[in-house]
Amino acid sequence: MKHIKDTISFIQESFKSTEFIPLHAPTFGGNEKYYLIETIDSTFVSSVGAYVDQFEEMMTSITNTKKSVAVVNGTAGIQVALRLVGVSTGDEVITQALTFVATANAIVYNGASPIFLDVDLDTMGLSPKAVSQFLEEFGELRDKGCFNKKTGNKISACLPMHTFGFPVHLDELKAVCNAWKIPIVEDAAESLGSEYKNQPTGSIGEMGVFSFNGNKIVTCGGGGAIVTNNEKLGMKGKYLTTTAKVPHAYEFFHDEMGFNFRMPNLNAALACAQLEQLNGFLENKRALAADYIEFFNNSGIQFRTETPGTKANYWLMCVELENQKERNLFLAETNNAKVMTRPIWQLMYRLPMYQHCQRDEQLNSQFLEERIVNIPSSVR
Repeated sequence: MKHIKDTISFIQESFKSTEFIPLHAPTFGGNEKYYLIETIDSTFVSSVGAYVDQFEEMMTSITNTKKSVAVVNGTAGIQVALRLVGVSTGDEVITQALTFVATANAIVYNGASPIFLDVDLDTMGLSPKAVSQFLEEFGELRDKGCFNKKTGNKISACLPMHTFGFPVHLDELKAVCNAWKIPIVEDAAESLGSEYKNQPTGSIGEMGVFSFNGNKIVTCGGGGAIVTNNEKLGMKGKYLTTTAKVPHAYEFFHDEMGFNFRMPNLNAALACAQLEQLNGFLENKRALAADYIEFFNNSGIQFRTETPGTKANYWLMCVELENQKERNLFLAETNNAKVMTRPIWQLMYRLPMYQHCQRDEQLNSQFLEERIVNIPSSVR
């Protein structure tokens, strides 16, 4: 009990408040209002406008990629990215069960099925070893790619998620997937600003997808971005997300089934103002993480930190409790004290729509599910 009370006091001190302390509140301290008013005055408030173009250019620069596509949210971005790498109806996609539901939903929106494999304890993201073991048992290489010997379906993609901004072991995962001819799409929804061996997350797989939801490190209320170093795929992504309309001065002709997944210029204006502050947000959050590391060092509670060779954005910071009973007590005490905390997600195969999906033992995922709690992580 004492270590929980000490934690509550420390968080209240850190955020200088005894009132409700949210998990992650947005910070609007830059050009947000100016850009929004400018956009309204221009009358270009929908999906065409200068800030959409500027946002895409900024994301290309930040992620060190060749093409960025602004979309309405991260889920839509993953759906389209999977289609771009070849996922189609009846296929399967390898991913993790320890994730937000959007990861799995985006697979199903393509008519495909998720295969849930275990995560690594250190990254909380998809385990290359688990993927390798699964493919050694169930994978079969054919002329048209990798197929699942159990179902006969093609395994068309691998979709790792950088949990809370902690990068997965990408070199090892790429080596496995390359050997089995499976393209990687990075679910980087939570990892804007994170780096793996000095490379931005989202830039290492065939495609990467980011989210700009209201609680992310950078927000525009709702929005997303697809990034890639494959310019041809990037152009195709822009085309598909803007209703697959063939360019013409006035005619409306669409030559395949596209999506109306365009980011409005209003949202893009807000996103640009936020992206201008990204480096400051990252520095601020790393300072908070350093404070947490020092506090939790002798507390009996483990604060989760970045792995060697990576630089986490510390989007949502988290602690690991001794067991599920301790986790539940921590959640109850902190929330009763108006310090917002929350458990990590329930594993996807526990949800009714995904109970039938193929999976491995999930030992690490279950261990983390019982112990991980997010703690207040806002920019101060």
